[in-house]
Amino acid sequence: MNSRERMAVAMRKGTPDRVPLMCQLSIGHLALETDFSLVDIWHDTEAYVQALVAMHRRYGFDGVLVNLPGRDPSWREQVERTEEQGSETLIHWRGGLVTVAPHDDLPHVFTADGERRIPTLEEIDPDRLLYMEPHDISGINFPFAWGFSGEPAPVDRPDEFFPLWQLDAIRRVRELTNGELSVHSEIFSPFTQMMEMLDHAQALMALVMDPAKVHAILDRFTEGAIALGRLQAAEGVDAVLISSAFTGAGMISRAHYEEFELPTLRRVIAGVREGHPDLPIYVHTCGAIGDRLDLMEQTGLDGIDTLDPPPLGTVELDQALEILGKRVFIKGNLDPVHTLLEGTTADVRREALWRLSVAKPGGAYILSTACSVAPHTPPENLLVLREVIEAEGWY
Repeated sequence: MNSRERMAVAMRKGTPDRVPLMCQLSIGHLALETDFSLVDIWHDTEAYVQALVAMHRRYGFDGVLVNLPGRDPSWREQVERTEEQGSETLIHWRGGLVTVAPHDDLPHVFTADGERRIPTLEEIDPDRLLYMEPHDISGINFPFAWGFSGEPAPVDRPDEFFPLWQLDAIRRVRELTNGELSVHSEIFSPFTQMMEMLDHAQALMALVMDPAKVHAILDRFTEGAIALGRLQAAEGVDAVLISSAFTGAGMISRAHYEEFELPTLRRVIAGVREGHPDLPIYVHTCGAIGDRLDLMEQTGLDGIDTLDPPPLGTVELDQALEILGKRVFIKGNLDPVHTLLEGTTADVRREALWRLSVAKPGGAYILSTACSVAPHTPPENLLVLREVIEAEGWY
């Protein structure tokens, strides 16, 4: 089997020739470990794709997650000037916005007076929403406009809402990998879109203070997530990841998960599957999800990503398998902080071998870090994962 075939079998809850290996790399790690700057990786489709593919080849991963959308090819025309300020690059855009880009972490966009463009709940009209892309180069804005065009995207025409260049990164990764790697796309869950739009605290307060408006917002974002997922599916991705980072117990209760997350995820998954019934769809949720694995399964997903172990989360891999069996595939559970970032190669090898001993039997397991690989993770710790897989991952 090649990598793409191996991943396909595991995601369909089968037993491939060996356990696949696939970690999500942070943008900061790409910037620190390649010749591309973080500014170029974040803003330029080709720089991002070249860095992403190079690192996946270096580490021997079987799959690659394309988690940045394609960028407007004319983005440089909007740059007024750039300046270096300590460990950050400041990009001054025509129109007055400023991007602050650390050399090893995600950029943020501010107004000229240093404020982020976060709308209030009262300002939001759900009828003027469809999708909120947190990774757009212009950041959060409402009504949502792509890049620095200033033109609100047409929320009443989902087929025209997403720009033509939105899928460019997926297309280029598929071209460069030539069918060898499993290529995954990402959409943000309705709940994540709301959290990013309202900057977390405001969104969480709204769950209690104005649940009716929250449901209206989530309903619109559900339609947008379905529309984007269908576009990605039509582009031929091998799987769709729904990023829903903020729905663990550290953020919302199990009751709120049932009320706000479960029904919208169920709709997104069913909607994307329409016309693509065999496409694997899995969900990425960080932190403490040990008390809601059963609810996650009820969304109709094919797999669960991260499964953060203690102390980052609450998922012990053997206990998760008792709850889920092999009805869904599992990807993750390696501690990206205490093991991969701070540990030795011996620590990584020990922890990876234990997870293989627990989850390898019966297939449907992908060895991975729980969450994304931290920027300063030593490359040698990631290379150990491939060594472990080659030694002990075969069936």
